[in-house]
Amino acid sequence: MRAEKRLIHAATMWVRRQPPKVKAFLAVVSGMAALVLLRFIVHDHDNLFVAAESVHSLGISVLIYKLTKEKTCAGLSLKSQELTAIFLAVRLYCSFVMEYDIHTILDLATLATTLWVIYMIRFKLKSSYMEDKDNFAIYYVVIPCAVLALCIHPSTSHNLMNRIFWAFCVYLEAVSVLPQLQVMQNTKIVEPFTAHYVFALGVARFLSCAHWVLQVLDSRGHLLVALGYGLWPSMVLISEIVQTFILADFCYYYIKSVFGGQLVLRLPSGVV
Repeated sequence: MRAEKRLIHAATMWVRRQPPKVKAFLAVVSGMAALVLLRFIVHDHDNLFVAAESVHSLGISVLIYKLTKEKTCAGLSLKSQELTAIFLAVRLYCSFVMEYDIHTILDLATLATTLWVIYMIRFKLKSSYMEDKDNFAIYYVVIPCAVLALCIHPSTSHNLMNRIFWAFCVYLEAVSVLPQLQVMQNTKIVEPFTAHYVFALGVARFLSCAHWVLQVLDSRGHLLVALGYGLWPSMVLISEIVQTFILADFCYYYIKSVFGGQLVLRLPSGVV
């Protein structure tokens, strides 16, 4: 076990010494390797999307445990939870009017638990809420996402307003975790349950991104045509990739902390 830890420590130190371009290259190579592995392991790639939703729900369950057992919401971003509730509510509406399936049920369950978390932070555990650290201005992401949705949205046969709503929730989901990352950067120390929750979000984002990328590869690009014409198909993929890379840096430090036997995650400056 000690030999494994020494090997992991040596590999971690080697990666940290590399210039940013090398780190970016290693991240891309690791992501591609993971995609290749998933392509051979998971035969029905729709299961990746269901897995992503399930992992997100698992992350919410970790938050519920933290709030009910520890009676504190310290380290959690209320604004991230509110952004999550907004895009889930919009996506749930779009699912009802555009395509009702298993994703609709998963979104409904996730939205219900997210609203409960918001209620707990706002009312029951307000005294432990770190409002001064949760200082991300959400209109910095809501307004650009709304403008982008007006300009770039699906070109399907659905109602125009529904198509704009769908684009809005795709864009907002990609950046909804930014306030939570800002809180963690402000505090520099992340307690275990919050770290588990954000890591679950990172895994969920990666699985969702893998679902779309593999679907495009398997259909040899026909899926992009099915999504519509113009910039929308590319924006869907870009949104998935962006939200994956936003959390990639945190996930790296999380894995390093877990293998190092540290219960509390300490973030260096500049992670977010």
